[in-house]
Amino acid sequence: MNIALTEDLLVKIDCTIDDPGSAPGLRYMEDHDYLAIGKRLLADRRRNVWVFAYGSLLWNPCFEFVEERPATVYGWHRRFSLWLTRWRGSRERPGLMLALDRGGSCRGVVYRLHDHNIDLAINRLLRREMAANPPTNVPRWVSVRSAGGQLPAIAFVANRAGPGYAAALPEETTVEILSLAAGHIGSCADYLRRTVLQLEIRNIRDATLWRL
Repeated sequence: MNIALTEDLLVKIDCTIDDPGSAPGLRYMEDHDYLAIGKRLLADRRRNVWVFAYGSLLWNPCFEFVEERPATVYGWHRRFSLWLTRWRGSRERPGLMLALDRGGSCRGVVYRLHDHNIDLAINRLLRREMAANPPTNVPRWVSVRSAGGQLPAIAFVANRAGPGYAAALPEETTVEILSLAAGHIGSCADYLRRTVLQLEIRNIRDATLWRL
Protein backbone atom coordinates (compact mmCIF):
# COMPACT_ATOMS: atom_id res chain seq x y z
CA MET A 1 0.00 0.00 0.00
CA ASN A 2 1.63 3.23 -1.18
CA ILE A 3 -0.05 6.35 0.21
CA ALA A 4 1.29 9.65 -1.13
CA LEU A 5 -0.02 11.52 1.92
CA THR A 6 2.82 10.56 4.27
CA GLU A 7 3.49 11.37 7.91
CA ASP A 8 6.42 13.52 6.76
CA LEU A 9 3.98 15.71 4.87
CA LEU A 10 1.55 15.86 7.78
CA VAL A 11 4.14 17.36 10.13
CA LYS A 12 4.49 20.31 7.75
CA ILE A 13 0.96 21.43 8.62
CA ASP A 14 0.81 23.96 11.44
CA CYS A 15 -1.24 22.35 14.21
CA THR A 16 -0.10 24.59 17.06
CA ILE A 17 -3.57 26.05 17.33
CA ASP A 18 -5.39 26.85 20.55
CA ASP A 19 -9.05 25.95 20.97
CA PRO A 20 -10.91 29.17 20.05
CA GLY A 21 -13.96 28.10 22.02
CA SER A 22 -17.54 28.77 21.01
CA ALA A 23 -18.08 31.01 18.01
CA PRO A 24 -19.95 34.24 18.78
CA GLY A 25 -23.70 33.77 18.41
CA LEU A 26 -23.47 30.00 17.94
CA ARG A 27 -25.66 27.88 20.18
CA TYR A 28 -24.43 24.53 21.42
CA MET A 29 -26.20 21.36 22.46
CA GLU A 30 -26.92 21.05 26.18
CA ASP A 31 -27.35 18.05 28.46
CA HIS A 32 -31.11 17.91 27.99
CA ASP A 33 -30.68 17.95 24.19
CA TYR A 34 -28.41 14.91 24.23
CA LEU A 35 -30.72 13.08 26.64
CA ALA A 36 -33.77 13.78 24.47
CA ILE A 37 -32.06 12.60 21.27
CA GLY A 38 -30.75 9.48 23.00
CA LYS A 39 -34.20 8.69 24.38
CA ARG A 40 -35.72 9.03 20.91
CA LEU A 41 -33.09 6.81 19.30
CA LEU A 42 -33.54 4.06 21.88
CA ALA A 43 -37.32 4.33 22.22
CA ASP A 44 -37.97 1.08 20.33
CA ARG A 45 -34.64 -0.71 20.68
CA ARG A 46 -32.43 -1.15 23.73
CA ARG A 47 -30.78 -4.47 22.89
CA ASN A 48 -28.55 -5.44 19.98
CA VAL A 49 -27.92 -1.79 19.10
CA TRP A 50 -25.46 -1.35 16.21
CA VAL A 51 -23.59 1.80 15.15
CA PHE A 52 -22.38 2.26 11.56
CA ALA A 53 -18.83 3.66 11.31
CA TYR A 54 -17.37 5.17 8.14
CA GLY A 55 -14.90 7.85 9.33
CA SER A 56 -13.18 8.65 12.63
CA LEU A 57 -15.29 6.11 14.53
CA LEU A 58 -13.14 3.50 12.75
CA TRP A 59 -10.13 4.42 14.92
CA ASN A 60 -11.75 6.19 17.85
CA PRO A 61 -15.18 4.73 18.56
CA CYS A 62 -15.45 6.36 22.04
CA PHE A 63 -17.59 3.49 23.34
CA GLU A 64 -17.16 -0.17 24.24
CA PHE A 65 -18.49 -2.73 21.79
CA VAL A 66 -18.81 -6.50 21.75
CA GLU A 67 -18.70 -7.16 18.01
CA GLU A 68 -17.53 -5.58 14.76
CA ARG A 69 -18.70 -6.57 11.27
CA PRO A 70 -18.10 -5.24 7.75
CA ALA A 71 -21.26 -3.56 6.51
CA THR A 72 -22.68 -1.57 3.61
CA VAL A 73 -25.38 1.07 3.70
CA TYR A 74 -27.34 1.84 0.53
CA GLY A 75 -28.88 5.21 -0.29
CA TRP A 76 -26.03 7.07 1.43
CA HIS A 77 -22.43 7.80 0.48
CA ARG A 78 -19.37 9.00 2.41
CA ARG A 79 -18.47 12.62 1.54
CA PHE A 80 -16.70 15.61 3.04
CA SER A 81 -19.98 17.43 3.57
CA LEU A 82 -19.57 19.22 6.91
CA TRP A 83 -17.75 22.50 7.49
CA LEU A 84 -15.51 22.71 10.56
CA THR A 85 -14.53 25.99 12.20
CA ARG A 86 -13.22 24.22 15.29
CA TRP A 87 -11.47 20.92 16.11
CA ARG A 88 -9.84 20.28 12.68
CA GLY A 89 -10.50 23.73 11.25
CA SER A 90 -10.68 27.36 12.27
CA ARG A 91 -12.86 30.36 11.59
CA GLU A 92 -10.08 31.79 9.44
CA ARG A 93 -9.50 28.52 7.53
CA PRO A 94 -12.51 26.17 7.79
CA GLY A 95 -11.98 22.47 7.37
CA LEU A 96 -14.20 19.63 6.18
CA MET A 97 -15.42 16.46 7.90
CA LEU A 98 -16.99 13.31 6.53
CA ALA A 99 -20.68 12.55 6.86
CA LEU A 100 -23.15 10.36 5.02
CA ASP A 101 -24.91 12.27 2.26
CA ARG A 102 -27.86 11.17 0.15
CA GLY A 103 -27.35 8.77 -2.74
CA GLY A 104 -25.09 5.87 -3.64
CA SER A 105 -23.69 3.47 -1.08
CA CYS A 106 -20.99 3.33 1.58
CA ARG A 107 -18.86 0.48 2.92
CA GLY A 108 -17.78 0.61 6.54
CA VAL A 109 -18.27 -1.41 9.71
CA VAL A 110 -20.94 -1.81 12.34
CA TYR A 111 -20.25 -2.10 16.06
CA ARG A 112 -22.65 -3.88 18.40
CA LEU A 113 -22.83 -2.03 21.70
CA HIS A 114 -23.02 -3.58 25.16
CA ASP A 115 -26.64 -3.89 26.27
CA HIS A 116 -25.87 -3.13 29.91
CA ASN A 117 -24.49 0.41 29.38
CA ILE A 118 -26.37 1.41 26.25
CA ASP A 119 -27.45 4.83 27.56
CA LEU A 120 -23.89 5.81 28.44
CA ALA A 121 -22.53 4.63 25.09
CA ILE A 122 -25.14 6.54 23.10
CA ASN A 123 -24.64 9.68 25.18
CA ARG A 124 -20.89 9.56 24.57
CA LEU A 125 -21.48 9.02 20.87
CA LEU A 126 -23.86 11.96 20.58
CA ARG A 127 -21.53 14.31 22.48
CA ARG A 128 -18.63 13.24 20.29
CA GLU A 129 -20.47 13.74 16.98
CA MET A 130 -22.77 16.69 17.70
CA ALA A 131 -22.02 20.13 19.10
CA ALA A 132 -23.79 23.03 17.38
CA ASN A 133 -27.54 23.48 17.85
CA PRO A 134 -29.24 23.02 15.45
CA PRO A 135 -26.88 20.23 14.34
CA THR A 136 -25.86 19.45 10.77
CA ASN A 137 -24.51 15.99 11.61
CA VAL A 138 -27.56 14.09 12.84
CA PRO A 139 -28.13 10.50 13.99
CA ARG A 140 -30.75 8.29 12.42
CA TRP A 141 -31.52 4.62 11.97
CA VAL A 142 -30.42 3.16 8.63
CA SER A 143 -30.59 -0.33 7.20
CA VAL A 144 -27.19 -1.90 6.58
CA ARG A 145 -26.25 -5.12 4.83
CA SER A 146 -23.82 -7.26 6.76
CA ALA A 147 -22.95 -10.91 7.25
CA GLY A 148 -26.22 -12.55 8.12
CA GLY A 149 -28.42 -10.10 6.19
CA GLN A 150 -29.96 -6.71 6.84
CA LEU A 151 -29.88 -5.07 10.25
CA PRO A 152 -30.76 -1.61 11.65
CA ALA A 153 -27.92 0.63 12.78
CA ILE A 154 -27.45 4.18 14.02
CA ALA A 155 -25.51 6.36 11.57
CA PHE A 156 -24.68 10.05 11.38
CA VAL A 157 -25.92 11.73 8.22
CA ALA A 158 -25.67 15.26 6.85
CA ASN A 159 -28.69 17.50 7.27
CA ARG A 160 -28.64 19.45 4.01
CA ALA A 161 -30.63 22.25 5.65
CA GLY A 162 -28.15 22.51 8.52
CA PRO A 163 -25.92 25.57 8.95
CA GLY A 164 -22.72 23.53 8.61
CA TYR A 165 -23.62 21.67 5.42
CA ALA A 166 -21.02 21.81 2.65
CA ALA A 167 -22.49 21.38 -0.81
CA ALA A 168 -20.51 19.36 -3.36
CA LEU A 169 -17.18 21.00 -4.24
CA PRO A 170 -14.71 20.30 -7.06
CA GLU A 171 -12.16 17.73 -5.91
CA GLU A 172 -9.34 20.24 -6.45
CA THR A 173 -11.05 22.60 -4.00
CA THR A 174 -11.61 19.83 -1.48
CA VAL A 175 -7.94 18.84 -1.72
CA GLU A 176 -6.82 22.42 -1.09
CA ILE A 177 -9.07 22.71 1.98
CA LEU A 178 -7.95 19.37 3.41
CA SER A 179 -4.28 20.15 2.82
CA LEU A 180 -4.35 23.43 4.76
CA ALA A 181 -7.08 23.28 7.42
CA ALA A 182 -6.20 22.40 11.00
CA GLY A 183 -7.55 22.98 14.50
CA HIS A 184 -6.66 22.26 18.09
CA ILE A 185 -7.14 18.47 17.76
CA GLY A 186 -5.30 18.09 14.45
CA SER A 187 -5.43 18.59 10.71
CA CYS A 188 -7.93 17.57 8.06
CA ALA A 189 -5.10 15.88 6.16
CA ASP A 190 -4.42 13.64 9.16
CA TYR A 191 -8.15 12.86 9.36
CA LEU A 192 -8.15 11.84 5.68
CA ARG A 193 -5.05 9.66 6.04
CA ARG A 194 -6.32 7.91 9.16
CA THR A 195 -9.64 7.16 7.47
CA VAL A 196 -7.97 5.67 4.39
CA LEU A 197 -5.62 3.56 6.52
CA GLN A 198 -8.42 2.22 8.73
CA LEU A 199 -10.54 1.33 5.71
CA GLU A 200 -7.60 -0.43 4.06
CA ILE A 201 -6.96 -2.45 7.22
CA ARG A 202 -10.51 -3.74 6.79
CA ASN A 203 -10.01 -4.41 3.05
CA ILE A 204 -12.24 -1.48 2.08
CA ARG A 205 -10.94 0.79 -0.68
CA ASP A 206 -12.78 4.07 -1.15
CA ALA A 207 -11.74 5.32 -4.61
CA THR A 208 -12.75 8.93 -3.89
CA LEU A 209 -10.69 9.13 -0.69
CA TRP A 210 -7.70 7.63 -2.50
CA ARG A 211 -7.94 10.30 -5.20
CA LEU A 212 -8.06 13.01 -2.53
